[in-house]
Amino acid sequence: MEDLGNPISYLVLEKGTHVYSSDGKKLGKLNKVIADEQRDIFEGIVLDPMPIIPGDLKEIPADRIEGIYERGVVIAPEG
Repeated sequence: MEDLGNPISYLVLEKGTHVYSSDGKKLGKLNKVIADEQRDIFEGIVLDPMPIIPGDLKEIPADRIEGIYERGVVIAPEG
């Protein structure tokens, strides 16, 4: 996996940020962050696996997020 930079807050994640599996495989791009901003609760992300499967958005819950970095988000496998 490429250098993803420093850890950052979910509050500054940008749409289009690359999303990777914990073994370094590129899974797609960030479509949006799911959060309750008033209560500052991060709930997860919406992954767009384009161009692999266009339009097949997937919600990834916060408990599967291993890290949020300047140039990528890392998620753990299901299960």
